[in-house]
Amino acid sequence: AKMIPQSIGQNMTLKEALSIVSELQEKYNSDKRIKTLIDVALKLEGLSRHSSTHAAGIVISDRPLDEYIPLAVGSEGEVTTGFDMESLEKIGLLKMDFLGLKTLTLINETIKIVKRTKNVDIDINNIPLDDKETFSLLSSGNTIGVFQLESRGMRDILVRLKPTEFQDLIAVLALYRPGPISSGMVDDFIERKHNRKPIVYLHPKLEPILKETYGIILYQEQTMQIASSLAGFDMVKADLLRKAIGKKIPEIMEEQRNLFVEGCKKNNIPENIANKIFDLIDYFSGYGFNKSHSTAYALISYQTAYLKAHFPVEFMAALLTSERNNTDKIREYVNEAIKMGIKILPPDINSSFTNFTVTEDNNIRFGLLAIKNVGEAALENIISARKERKFKDFFDFSERVDPRVVNKKVIESLIKAGAMDSFGLKRAQLFLLLDKVLDKDYKKDSSQLFLFNEKKVDIPNVDEWPITQILNFEKELLGMYISSHPIHSYSKILRYIKYTPINSLNEEIREEEILICGVLEELRIITTRKNKDRMAIIKIEDDTGEIEGFIFPKVFAENLNILREKNSFLFKAKLEFKEKAYKVLVNKVIPLDELDKHIKEINIYLNNTKNLKLQTLKEVFLENRGNTKVSFIFKNSKMQGLKINTANNFFLNPKEDVLDKIESIIGENSVFLVV
Repeated sequence: AKMIPQSIGQNMTLKEALSIVSELQEKYNSDKRIKTLIDVALKLEGLSRHSSTHAAGIVISDRPLDEYIPLAVGSEGEVTTGFDMESLEKIGLLKMDFLGLKTLTLINETIKIVKRTKNVDIDINNIPLDDKETFSLLSSGNTIGVFQLESRGMRDILVRLKPTEFQDLIAVLALYRPGPISSGMVDDFIERKHNRKPIVYLHPKLEPILKETYGIILYQEQTMQIASSLAGFDMVKADLLRKAIGKKIPEIMEEQRNLFVEGCKKNNIPENIANKIFDLIDYFSGYGFNKSHSTAYALISYQTAYLKAHFPVEFMAALLTSERNNTDKIREYVNEAIKMGIKILPPDINSSFTNFTVTEDNNIRFGLLAIKNVGEAALENIISARKERKFKDFFDFSERVDPRVVNKKVIESLIKAGAMDSFGLKRAQLFLLLDKVLDKDYKKDSSQLFLFNEKKVDIPNVDEWPITQILNFEKELLGMYISSHPIHSYSKILRYIKYTPINSLNEEIREEEILICGVLEELRIITTRKNKDRMAIIKIEDDTGEIEGFIFPKVFAENLNILREKNSFLFKAKLEFKEKAYKVLVNKVIPLDELDKHIKEINIYLNNTKNLKLQTLKEVFLENRGNTKVSFIFKNSKMQGLKINTANNFFLNPKEDVLDKIESIIGENSVFLVV
């Protein structure tokens, strides 16, 4: 199965794979069992493999359905049709898709939060569809969290297209599909919009139909309009043409062409022009999209973009709440909020509510329900007890909550997640006090004294947990690191490394060797089928996202002793698109604790040599001699790319303070380390 190539936006068939993958063809020809397997698979490919229920399809009839069709019981006890959707259409039943979009809940929640925090009423169905701030946000590609527009590919198209009106947004949703992308139609559309490519109409009657899409037949409705306006088809015939073109059956196509050309001739359109227009319809038909569908989605996209543009904090709070059970999405949206200048405050027993909330200073507070092991019953009890007054301290908290629902496991989780930091004690101290405050006899003897006479209880004098332990507990209970991120401990040296954040990995860098810095979150050791060698499947996480990777036997054997989960590493790797996702193939592993031992070269980039303080630079070099070679690389136009190596007696010790001094002389972002 792994020999069958996967590519973005394209389904590979077994027949195609056999014709292009020589290794697969060889296996097919040389191994009888594999030949039998593939022969059977070729017959099965494309058949229905099981019955399933449509996510949103509802069948509507004028009489009880069992008078027309067989019915069946679905996997969850729902009534389903015994016919598939195409057959239902053929016998005249109406099928409607009622999509249950959680985005509608997101919009509703944002509106509620805006009302609560700003006392502003938003009528989302009457917002202006020409709002400048909204189109500015769309054009910038800052659309993470915006319905249908958050993928990297979609954001790239938005930046290139720079939509200026609602019609552009409808078009973007219709264009962002494998066909239009691979055919160059997207590029064509963008070039025409920005007047970099001429818009030509084969006949004047095409202009009013195709003007909004810059002369491109993008929507199925446009095909029908052309057939109606130019060839005199009624809407039933125009719809038949639309369906026929989609199916591409030669005999039907020829018949439709003749009807179209004859109709055009009756409207005084020359036969040669009519044939060219039909060829145009035929060409674009494979990419035609339903405009009514695209418009409905575009409206929801626009509404979410409008809320993000005008009420960013409230929108992000609602967005985080909507994805509170999806760790990957939470991390992505937290990073997005930080980029937007919004602080994500940790959970707090006296300030947090169930969901993510907007604070008075316009930041976002983590919701307590996002903490693992803290259920709704425990939260109801905590928030109810807090209504009267905030919890004064750890002992006050333990007195006022119900220990039957707010039990030891719940409190442990609250401590580890940092929700009790506001009590002024270290997490390690709170943890040691836990058994004492939960002890009924202790409570009975000391609570009155403590609460009313301010008698201080013996607080254990212990050091705080190490930062790695604190972060690991946060990761375990919140699904992400909150106080910091493990790689931030190395941020000083990492600013001199040209590594790629995980959320920036894309198609353009697939051929390059890349550097990734991150925590080894998962390490799964497996044995290869061929030689029974050991290799590893890993999960790497940085502060922007995570990615799966493979360490093949040779590299795995070389690094077996250093590969430990929860440790931070620099990985040299190649990016691959495999099994419909990006993965990395690791060829070198460097522990960040030992990064200084692996630095091969210091590169200093020179932009302007006129005011270069050579004497000052020389002094830094002489004071910090070492074993790492140094190269000067010119960036100005005259000597672009020219590289000059220093003599051996000017080799350096690549310490952070040395690199800082050099950068203070040359300028920011002028020093990089090669590993």
